[in-house]
Amino acid sequence: MAFFSSTSRAILRRLSSNRYALTPGRALSSSAVDTSGYHVSGGPSFMRGTVFWEPNKPLTIEDFHMPRPKSGEVLIKTKACGVCHSDLHVMKGELPFSSPCVVGHEITGEVVEHGAHTDSGIVKRFPIGGHVVGAFIMPCGNCFFCVKGQEDLCEAFFAYNRARGTLYDGETRLFLRSNGKPVYMYSMGGLAEYCVVPANALAVLPNSLPYSESAILGCAVFTAYGAMRHAAELRAGDSVAVIGVGGVGSSCLQIARAFGASEIIAVDVLDEKLHSAKLLGATHTINAMKEDVVDQIKEITGGMGVDVAIEALGKASTFAQCTKSVRDGGKAVIIGLAATNVVGEVDITRLVRRQVKIIGSYGARARQDLPQVVKLAEAGTFDLQNTVSRKCQFEEANQAFEDLNHGKIVGRAVVEIM
Repeated sequence: MAFFSSTSRAILRRLSSNRYALTPGRALSSSAVDTSGYHVSGGPSFMRGTVFWEPNKPLTIEDFHMPRPKSGEVLIKTKACGVCHSDLHVMKGELPFSSPCVVGHEITGEVVEHGAHTDSGIVKRFPIGGHVVGAFIMPCGNCFFCVKGQEDLCEAFFAYNRARGTLYDGETRLFLRSNGKPVYMYSMGGLAEYCVVPANALAVLPNSLPYSESAILGCAVFTAYGAMRHAAELRAGDSVAVIGVGGVGSSCLQIARAFGASEIIAVDVLDEKLHSAKLLGATHTINAMKEDVVDQIKEITGGMGVDVAIEALGKASTFAQCTKSVRDGGKAVIIGLAATNVVGEVDITRLVRRQVKIIGSYGARARQDLPQVVKLAEAGTFDLQNTVSRKCQFEEANQAFEDLNHGKIVGRAVVEIM
């Protein structure tokens, strides 16, 4: 299954003349890349990875030929990978994506090899043996948006990876050991023992930060930082409401606190999550099953509403709560991915008359923002230990996603692959 929007097709046509693009319509084949003889220097020639085959079916662990990095790419020995709702949306068939694929998109790991002809600056910045963290948005660095500094809108990422499950030459790096058939990549395909990541999506991970907890920096914290820094343009003294305080939402609480928000209101339906939210920076909590969310936010803010409301669930009902919770002139920032065809409603007259701003935000900007996110964690401003609520082994990934689907994970779960 492959998904192409008209926008993706147009971008593919435009990118086809760039140096990182091959023929846009080219189908993957087992003979596209011969990796059968490739192995890490002094290391193995194959690895294990978790494969999504079709919606609502368990992941399976399969043997793969060792993925081979190309120019500008880095082979990473994966140490940890976060368990995220975005992967779950794909696994449930709620977001179209090419299959079979390896999911997993927030990773930490150790550099083991660079692609041939990789720039010496990249090799120096990410030496073999170095610790790194990877962002789920992997900017090409060359397209219209990347050149303008808006890497979170990278044309190649959306046209190739999100629409086709490949990297930017139109090829996957993953091939089954049993028959050589290709398997697509959701971002870098991080739920595997090794993964190939474009260098533009990496940042150095200081030795002082642990592999497991730091995996969430590449998506949960990265997404929260982008929402607060670029979409909300949060300022010290602003009031903030976060609707949905799971992995990404709880990260938003901490980023809001780091940026100096005055009132930080956490909204969820589980008291356990709201208790955790208090520890992570929330000044007020609202249980949406017991109280009217909009009324309570208005009461807390003296009838005004908040300066910034964040929607982190991707539901029509919480979208409405978010837009109604902001003050006149305020910003409703939507970061929760929804199932295909979910539509949110908004009061157009209020939007116009009271200058309410509704802004979508999908991650952050890897080259400029990911190092800043790492610094927040290194300084202790962002509490990694209390954000990660569960660690599991590679073989337990299915159960982790099952528990995520049933609301049994309070913060963020991480799969340890070391």
